[in-house]
Amino acid sequence: MSRVFASWSGGKDCCLACYRATASGLDIRYLANTVTEDGERSCSHGVSAAVIKKQSEALGIPIMQQRTAGDNYEAQFIKMLKDFKREGIEGGVFGDIDFNPHREWIERVCAEAGITPRLPLWGEDQKKLMEEFINVGFIAVVIAVKADLFGEEVLGQRIDRNFINQLDELCKTRDITLCGEAGEYHTLVIDGPLFKKRLEITESQKVTRGDHHFLEILSTDLKAKQPAERP
Repeated sequence: MSRVFASWSGGKDCCLACYRATASGLDIRYLANTVTEDGERSCSHGVSAAVIKKQSEALGIPIMQQRTAGDNYEAQFIKMLKDFKREGIEGGVFGDIDFNPHREWIERVCAEAGITPRLPLWGEDQKKLMEEFINVGFIAVVIAVKADLFGEEVLGQRIDRNFINQLDELCKTRDITLCGEAGEYHTLVIDGPLFKKRLEITESQKVTRGDHHFLEILSTDLKAKQPAERP
């Protein structure tokens, strides 16, 4: 069984990629998450690094949180990949779907570390991916949105068919991607078939920073899954 890491933001796309990788027989040894230089926030969606750690506990998969700064992000990312390689990890799983410049970056940094990149969602229909995410039983909530597209009332909303319908309506007047590939919105997965425990958001507040609305998660808890829920 090939040992891999999963590039991890905490959101639905990396989670679905992780799910598919596991189903295909890959052994996911680590979640790989980049955080700010002070270690406080995830670089990808701005969520608290502590929340991502708690999510990793819920999944039962160890997390590596690599501190980075703007001018050394790539060097620190490659350092993390080389650390994985020294542990015998041969591949990395990424949740990218269709943004080719980022795929090219992934392929380049993985090549430098001797890691094989795997992109199980690449090139697929985004609506079908969202439906698959819901159908297999994952639960995610919206934690960040572009303020020119969404009001703050969408924060905390579940990713479900109602949300897909909202996106379909928005697509009629705005040029957006259904999975949020252009940063239209971001999500946090709190339960599903990969999870050993449920991640419960126990305290949060809505804030606006720059041109985004955020669900600032202040505290979380882990809850036992009911027998019928267990993956």
